[in-house]
Amino acid sequence: MAEPLIRRMGLSDVPAVHALEAACFSTPWSEQDFVYEMTENKVARYLVIEEAGEVVAFAGAHIILDQGHITNIAVREDRRGRGYGRLITRALMQYAANLGAEYLTLEVRQSNEPAKALYSSLGFLKVSVRKRYYEDTGEDAFLMVCDRLPAADPDFEEAESVKG
Repeated sequence: MAEPLIRRMGLSDVPAVHALEAACFSTPWSEQDFVYEMTENKVARYLVIEEAGEVVAFAGAHIILDQGHITNIAVREDRRGRGYGRLITRALMQYAANLGAEYLTLEVRQSNEPAKALYSSLGFLKVSVRKRYYEDTGEDAFLMVCDRLPAADPDFEEAESVKG
């Protein structure tokens, strides 16, 4: 099996990322939502894990000043249980730190035990409950936050990032 490659998501990844999103979530974002994230949303940053030329996982966040909010994380079903969720989430945490984020937030379904366990193991803490957050089922979401991000890479550079 090919070694997984973590890289920044590009516009050409949108169809594969959208297909993965649709396979993983009951109310997926549209392909146009991802095009917008790639072309218009200046605070959006997404990573993919590519294996043998195929996107097998992705994660995204919106980074605004010192705060990051994780928008979505998905791992292809046949890759679950192999550490890909941890790999892409840790990479996103590093990326956010490199961009100046001091903490990250996310919402997770109250019933999503594997995701809650992963986030907790990475230092995320439940801070509140968002009642009936998920429109498809009316399920509550846990709002989680992590302020223990890795140290920023001093050699990190990104052309379109705004420097203070």
